[in-house]
Amino acid sequence: MNDNRVNRAEDEERRRILALLLAGGAIASVPTAAADDAPVDEGLNNNLLWAVAWKQTAAEYRALCYQAYNLARMRLDDALRQQKTGDRPLAIITDMDNTMLHVGSYWGYLINVNRDFFDDAIWDEWLPNNLVTAVPGSREFFDYCRENEVDVFYVTSRNQGERTYEYALAQLKYLEVPFADEDHLFVFRESSDKTPARDQIAADFDVVVLLGDNLNDYKRDYYVKDIDERLALMERDRADWGTKFILLPNPTDGNWVRAIFGESEPPPTDENRRKLKAAATRLAWDGH
Repeated sequence: MNDNRVNRAEDEERRRILALLLAGGAIASVPTAAADDAPVDEGLNNNLLWAVAWKQTAAEYRALCYQAYNLARMRLDDALRQQKTGDRPLAIITDMDNTMLHVGSYWGYLINVNRDFFDDAIWDEWLPNNLVTAVPGSREFFDYCRENEVDVFYVTSRNQGERTYEYALAQLKYLEVPFADEDHLFVFRESSDKTPARDQIAADFDVVVLLGDNLNDYKRDYYVKDIDERLALMERDRADWGTKFILLPNPTDGNWVRAIFGESEPPPTDENRRKLKAAATRLAWDGH
């Protein structure tokens, strides 16, 4: 079939559809019983789908993790070369969840049960089961620290009641990471402020880098409820990113959520879904 015949056929089809529309919306009245009767899977519209799918499947996610831990090793190598006899011992401070612990199965479960916001009760039930895996690159880096006599300190804020510390230590031991002991684990149940642990470690060690997935893992003054203020504080410290502070990607939770909703674990309400949409579209193209 030549191009002219193809074009004529396409024109005729467009005219036929237009005529149907002008004749009274015949197309709109075509029965759609099959579509109407199909069951609706609420999980298909879950707010978490894109972020969780990215962390579970994207090679880019793993690459960013390797990049972070490769950079941490470079910073450690620099510190080891500069260390002299009599200097304080070197140390690394790391957050746990989403920094060296991958908690993807928790987020996948939320999607499967049609939860589209963080659910604290489910988290508390999930956490003791040791369903974590190591974030790509983390175990190799911590092993390298041990080989070079550099201590690794794990600092986390959680609250699962009286057994919180026990659960956190069990996860470290489950992953068989070095320094999985009470001398190297700090757990804060009543506060997300990790400053006391950082200060205590820095009193005895030369801290090479801090690893985290949340700005609050580095400084308490990032713990603010305003998006633009948080951005400005990050810009203030831009020289520290990749040198003193090394950040792991986390699009599902953290204090960036607090800056949008005013709380780190907002309830799954329509009002909060509208807030989420407003945040996602605040710089949107208007179509003109």
